[in-house]
Order: sequence, then C-alpha cells, then structure tokens
Amino acid sequence: MPATLRLTEDVMSNGAETALPPRPRMIFVVHGSVTVDASALHGEAAFSGEDAVTLRAGREGATLWRFEFLTGAPGAIGAHGLVSREKLAAPLETLPEGALLLRGDSVAFPPGGCAYLHRHQGPGIRCVIEGGIRIDTHGKSTSYGPGGAWYETGPDPVFAQAALDRPTRFIRVMILPRALLGKSSIEYLNQEDRAKPKSQSYKLFADMPIGGDA
Repeated sequence: MPATLRLTEDVMSNGAETALPPRPRMIFVVHGSVTVDASALHGEAAFSGEDAVTLRAGREGATLWRFEFLTGAPGAIGAHGLVSREKLAAPLETLPEGALLLRGDSVAFPPGGCAYLHRHQGPGIRCVIEGGIRIDTHGKSTSYGPGGAWYETGPDPVFAQAALDRPTRFIRVMILPRALLGKSSIEYLNQEDRAKPKSQSYKLFADMPIGGDA
C-alpha cells in the first residue's frame, strides 16, 4: 500500500473533543479556535507533530483542515459535536526516496499574480482559503475557489494563475526530501522566468522531519 496524503475538514461545535492517533500531520485553523493538548490555537494558526493529540474546540467552535501523512490504514475518529469530511486523499506515487520532511505553508498572490511554469521536489495537497486560482498541468486548466483542493505530484510541470480581481491564498502541505529542510523546493522550468520578479509570498507553518510508520 503506497503512502497517502489526506486532507480532512473537521467542523467542531463548541466544547467538542476528539483524540487523534499518532501520525505526521499539520492542522490549520480555518475558523474559530481549538486547543491541541495544552496549546490554544486561533484562526489562521497551525499545529504540526507526529504524536497522538487531543483536540478541544473553543467557545465559538472550530473549522480545521487536517493534513495527514498515512502509511497504513487511516482508521476513523468520531466524537459528539464533530463532523469530518475527507476533502482529498492522494496516493504518493512520486514520494521521494530516503528521509522525508513534511512542509506546511501558505502561498499568497496579489490580484493577477502567477507562478511561472515550475515543479517541486515532492508531492503535495493545496486548498484555497481566499480568492481563486487556475492550475494548468497535463494540458488541462482547472479553476478553484475558496475550499477547493487539488493535488500536485511534484515533478509534473504546473503553471498557476491567480484571480485578476482579488488577492488569492492557499494552504499547502508537501512531502519533500529531508535535505530541503529550510530550503526552497521550487524549480522554474523556463530559463527566462528564473530571473523575473516573483509575485507569490510565503508563510511557513511547519518544516518537520518525519519518519517511521503512521
């Protein structure tokens, strides 16, 4: 069974509590607040780790995007006041060999910004949190709005065009070679694009070496 990267949306009512098994993950708080073990997180914050954790929603409830790296059966979680929906799961057929790194960040574009034709050194899932974006790959163009999620293999070339009339931002988790800890994973494929100013900006949430079964 190949390793899988999965994105699940958890909607928790106030005070709802659930336990998550040990596995590499990043949890992004879309709305509301949640306590992860003893750490309180509010909207736009993220948590990453490999250990088992307990989540408890705050007074206003919480909406979470839970990215998890799976190397075995995913299992199920459940609790009163919790609704979970799998947004996307992808088998990682282009997983890098050797030691691995889970990187989670946000990528933001001004209106009309783009990411020139490029690839990455590992696979990942992206999910739009504001604005809109068009992804061109394999000769196809697909547009995504808020809440839209897609998978990129890493080595396959991608061009990204953000919405022309508003800022755009997406949350991303990639599985990369551990040698990239603290280093960029992007490679621009056209020589003329490498020296051009880049419109996208990044906010790093997690750069976490991972290992072992999950």
